Amino acid sequence: MAVSSCARAFPSFECRSDAEFSGGIPRHDIPNSGKASILSHGSSVHGLSSLIYRFPPNFVRQLSIKARRNCSNIGVAQVVAASWSNNNSSPDFTPVAKAVDAAAAAAAAIAPVDTTVVNEDVALVENETCNDQNVQFDSLPSMKYASFLNSDGSVAIHAGERLGRGIVTDAITTPVVNTSAYFFNKTSELIDFKEKRRASFEYGRYGNPTTVVLEEKISALEGAESTLLMASGMCASTVMLLALVPAGGHIVTTTDCYRKTRIFIETILPKMGITATVIDPADVGALELALNQKKVNLFFTESPTNPFLRCVDIELVSKLCHEKGALVCIDGTFATPLNQKALALGADLVLHSATKFLGGHNDVLAGCISGPLKLVSEIRNLHHILGGALNPNAAYLIIRGMKTLHLRVQQQNSTALRMAEILEAHPKVRHVYYPGLQSHPEHHIAKKQMTGFGGAVSFEVDGDLLTTAKFVDALKIPYIAPSFGGCESIVDQPAIMSYWDLSQSDRAKYGIMDNLVRFSFGVEDFDDLKADILQALDSI
Repeated sequence: MAVSSCARAFPSFECRSDAEFSGGIPRHDIPNSGKASILSHGSSVHGLSSLIYRFPPNFVRQLSIKARRNCSNIGVAQVVAASWSNNNSSPDFTPVAKAVDAAAAAAAAIAPVDTTVVNEDVALVENETCNDQNVQFDSLPSMKYASFLNSDGSVAIHAGERLGRGIVTDAITTPVVNTSAYFFNKTSELIDFKEKRRASFEYGRYGNPTTVVLEEKISALEGAESTLLMASGMCASTVMLLALVPAGGHIVTTTDCYRKTRIFIETILPKMGITATVIDPADVGALELALNQKKVNLFFTESPTNPFLRCVDIELVSKLCHEKGALVCIDGTFATPLNQKALALGADLVLHSATKFLGGHNDVLAGCISGPLKLVSEIRNLHHILGGALNPNAAYLIIRGMKTLHLRVQQQNSTALRMAEILEAHPKVRHVYYPGLQSHPEHHIAKKQMTGFGGAVSFEVDGDLLTTAKFVDALKIPYIAPSFGGCESIVDQPAIMSYWDLSQSDRAKYGIMDNLVRFSFGVEDFDDLKADILQALDSI
């Protein structure tokens, strides 16, 4: 049995694993039944627990020749190494080598192995079959670490990595695995993998160790069984819709949403006979009518929405949709997993443009979908066909960015709320859209289901297109750009940035007025931002 299949041979061990930290093995290749299946190892609301083995420095070189030749089931060596890592405080490796000798003898009694030494340091040997026999070492401690990570901020830093990373390394940061494919030592390994007896990676489009770490981190934050990373938020949205809505199906969405999502729903889905009902985010009656009159497959919306930050009562709409057999997917990009837990509120899936707050540094494109393993696997299967895989370097950037997610979001929540209150009272601002304000139509909903109201504020300047453009140009701190959620503040005038190809009257049909401004607050000093905005308003 090769190194990557060791988890299957020792399902009873909990070496640097925890329900809060699942990962390291691509979920779509994990067997779903059998005593030796990794699914039988522990329980996790986030998904599949993994066995993470950490070698002491120069561990293999310290093994006796006998150990290296006879302990050819490297899984035994890894188990003993993990035991050493958890318990040993002495630099003396002699007891480790002796323990491996003993473990090798035990392994040899269980299943015949090929004792051919592949190289000087490690012997990789294939068992001809992958049986259900469990090997147990009572001396190995049961490791449970969830108790010391009680906040989302800590989870964002450590989930998928510390005590739960599926990559053997002593590095604090997760390595970037730049490879397009993964090799098998023998054809028998490949057959075992194809027949679900062996967990492994196969091809870069189907999974990557670095990407899996990020998926596990997001799953931990969302309370999801599984997460799938893709190349962009739009990729995640479109693949999700194609995977879950059958030809001739029907979806319900909302009037206020990201324009490219609306274009896909209005122009691409009809080619497959998929129709849509578009309702106001707060119109529960319209949702009930659609559910009663049509066979609705999916309710999909943002909450908060883009750009008016409308909020959907996720708990209520989930209850109504589930009674009629419809799925619910919430795009929580504006909320982030720190401000809102869509799955806990009843949604089946939660989607993010990880380009925004998750990455947080305006330097990477990515999207993700989190939810039950069964649903995410359906989307994953189509994703493998369509492509749109996330580059591991991009995954690394988001992993890095999420280390400060809680700090950034706290600052952005605070700045946005304070500035929304100031803008609402300013004579040159006609209206402010922010769920944290009592004037917001869904403030009561936001207050119920969100712990923070997000870092973006939309507002209407008292003026026309050119007056609003003058205000935008007078700002010195924010960049005039699309996107939002990064450390740098960003401002845009949607009528120009996103809807300039439409006439003024056509823009107005979507509620996009010429004087609308969307401001994404970064992590700059509040007083600096306040002064900049007030000076810009005074200039018009």
